[in-house]
Amino acid sequence: MGEVIEQPRHFCALGAQQTVLAIERAIPIVHAGPGCSAKLFSGLSFCNGFQGSGYVGGNAIPCSNSGEKEVIFGGEERLRKVIDGTLKVMDGDLFVVLTGCTTDLVGDDVGMVVGKFQDEGVPIVFAETGGFKGNSYFGHELVVRSIIEQFLEPAQEVVPGLVNVWAVVPNLDPFWSGNLAAIKTLLTDIGLEVNILFGHDSGGRDAWKRIPAAEFNLLVSPWVGRKTVELLQEKFATPFLHYPVLPIGASETSRFLRTVGQFARIDDKRVEEYIAGKEANYYHYLERAADFLLEFRYGLPGRFFNVGDASYALGVSRFLVNDLGLLPGSQFITDETPAEYRDKIVAEFANLADNVSSEVTFTPDGGVIKNALKSINHVYQPLIIGSSWDKDIAAELKGYQLSIGLPTTDRLILDRGYVGYEGGLRLTEDIYHAVLGSYQ
Repeated sequence: MGEVIEQPRHFCALGAQQTVLAIERAIPIVHAGPGCSAKLFSGLSFCNGFQGSGYVGGNAIPCSNSGEKEVIFGGEERLRKVIDGTLKVMDGDLFVVLTGCTTDLVGDDVGMVVGKFQDEGVPIVFAETGGFKGNSYFGHELVVRSIIEQFLEPAQEVVPGLVNVWAVVPNLDPFWSGNLAAIKTLLTDIGLEVNILFGHDSGGRDAWKRIPAAEFNLLVSPWVGRKTVELLQEKFATPFLHYPVLPIGASETSRFLRTVGQFARIDDKRVEEYIAGKEANYYHYLERAADFLLEFRYGLPGRFFNVGDASYALGVSRFLVNDLGLLPGSQFITDETPAEYRDKIVAEFANLADNVSSEVTFTPDGGVIKNALKSINHVYQPLIIGSSWDKDIAAELKGYQLSIGLPTTDRLILDRGYVGYEGGLRLTEDIYHAVLGSYQ
């Protein structure tokens, strides 16, 4: 009997359709059975901050709806007709064919079908994203790789100061729009030209076409995207900077800016003046909260517990320890981090601050996490930062809970983000809103 996972916090590789939808005017074409696409939209978007269907998402996504006939006789002709129909009735700049479990098992030659359209000059690529191959993080990287390998061409010249940003995964992170906007603002303000690949007003296909012209690639993630920047270095000789911590709050954001500034050879004076101005504003508001943080006597959280992907677990932990002075409990990483990256992530948690470390458990199983939390002797109310799945265990432990990861069904998220100086203030507000809300 197979392993049963309670309260899953991600979906299969075909969930990469949401990565495609995050590219302006890009259209996914799903070659899979009926229902897969709609369910993935519901789980990854609607049940994750109530993100909308966007330009061609939700029930508008073209799909082959492969059935028994395609399983027996193959679905290549069916796919060809769906692509042809999509090109006639849908207005897009980039088309990405994605496969599901059935079509990958049958062995349809999707590359051959798509290749004929590519030969005719159609901006179309394909990625074999059968759900059994991995989770949505894996599917995201498959789609990015496919676009790079099948669509991009070497640049005639490198643009000085141009940087491609690879960070949070669209839609999997319900705050992805706000987070990417914050990263762009930070980097632009210190003098870089920033190429954001996903989201509103990011440039769509043109932004992707500019990737080979960048002076360097910036990866802001513990592991997702590492293979992407390595591929770009191999294919276009573009160097990359890997910053493994999502910069939330002043301590980490200032460190992030200094690291990027040094790598990009930006004048130290410019970077330090910018940091000084942002920190002055940031600490002004934290000082305003000092009376509350020091004097409130009705049960502020004791230790915090993160339940989510590696990026948020590490970024939020650094922020809570270094900026708010909270102590970490056990941290639970749910994104099925590949084995080759785990030691480095554990090392990061072993050095959150001077003499402050935290144990890390890698598991996607909500049942395992719930039992682990129940086994801990909580002297004070715990703070659990995770998803809507964690509301019940937080209530059982008489603790506080904040949803920031998939699934998030108790919050409507528009352009809110937690990256940067302002993001740290927003996260502080949200955490203590959850605390104070429990007394009403």
